[in-house]
Amino acid sequence: MSVILFFVVIFVLVLVHEFGHFWVAKKTGMRVDEFGIGFPPKVASIKKGETEYSFNLLPIGGFVKIFGEDALEAEASPDRDRSFIAKSPLQQSMVLIAGVMMNMMFAWFLFVLVFAIGIPTVVDETKATSEARLIVSEVIADSPAAQAGLPRGAVITGLTAGDESDQILNVSSFQAFTEDRPDQSLNVSYTYNGEQKTIPITPATGLVSETPDRAVMGVGLAMIDVVSKPFHIAFIEGSKQTFNTLIAVTVGISKLLYDAFLFQADLSGVAGPVGIVGLVEEASQFGLTSLLLFTALISVNLAVINLLPFPALDGGRLLFVLIEVIKGSPIKPIWVARLNTIGFVLLILLMVAVTWSDIAKLI
Repeated sequence: MSVILFFVVIFVLVLVHEFGHFWVAKKTGMRVDEFGIGFPPKVASIKKGETEYSFNLLPIGGFVKIFGEDALEAEASPDRDRSFIAKSPLQQSMVLIAGVMMNMMFAWFLFVLVFAIGIPTVVDETKATSEARLIVSEVIADSPAAQAGLPRGAVITGLTAGDESDQILNVSSFQAFTEDRPDQSLNVSYTYNGEQKTIPITPATGLVSETPDRAVMGVGLAMIDVVSKPFHIAFIEGSKQTFNTLIAVTVGISKLLYDAFLFQADLSGVAGPVGIVGLVEEASQFGLTSLLLFTALISVNLAVINLLPFPALDGGRLLFVLIEVIKGSPIKPIWVARLNTIGFVLLILLMVAVTWSDIAKLI
């Protein structure tokens, strides 16, 4: 299920990005030859006007073919005036930056939507509503809970010992019920990944250094309630969250690149496709709004990464436009192709390195 969710998230984000390029290219009078949903091989297509709308087999995003992105292609064409290279630097820049802007707008929309729907928020148990859930926020390694297989993110639905049960089921009552029964097997009922399970866990002492005589299972607990806001407040909070996320992501990526320049980059905190599959699964465990928040975060990451002045990325192509403006003449197409190829190869190598890091963490 997590793999399917991963593909859905990536599909939507890339499609949003490419739609930005498509829409602005159309508005600036460029000829758009194809707008593809998914990647080839092609399954079906329809043609409306001059643009072919294709549906492809691989559901990992989409693509836009704008006439004249390859300068050699446009030179000998009678339609050259509608090519990408024939447009002004401002229009070229608008098309290139449109994908990034769409990712940012989509992230903002998701943040506003989540605030309006309601965000799963840690609340004080005295203020929790009847809809609040007791969540396992942490499982200490080698603790009784870890040995019994209680997963992080599980929703506790019951705690019993023989004929006795925790009737309140909040953080305080769970801890009190556990502490009163050291070395006694307790039945913990929970839901996780859509499944209901009950497992026996025996609390143990000596796990908390400050209170070694206290019997615990070795879990962190939190009361999670859905807190929604009026639309005008959601609008403001969503805008703030978008800005704060953009700053945080920009700083994080900048630091990673700086460390990489010094050959000190730590990939342990970077997630590639394999790592993101696990993160998508973890986010989905906390509900739809958590998955939407994670999708918004990935959308901001895609926007920032695509703006990097690196060949094969939108930021690299923007840099080429700037260089052409400064020098007053186009860069030779052969050099553009070579630099983009080099950039693409380096990106693939980086992806391989990050994926290897993901696999190593799993192992």
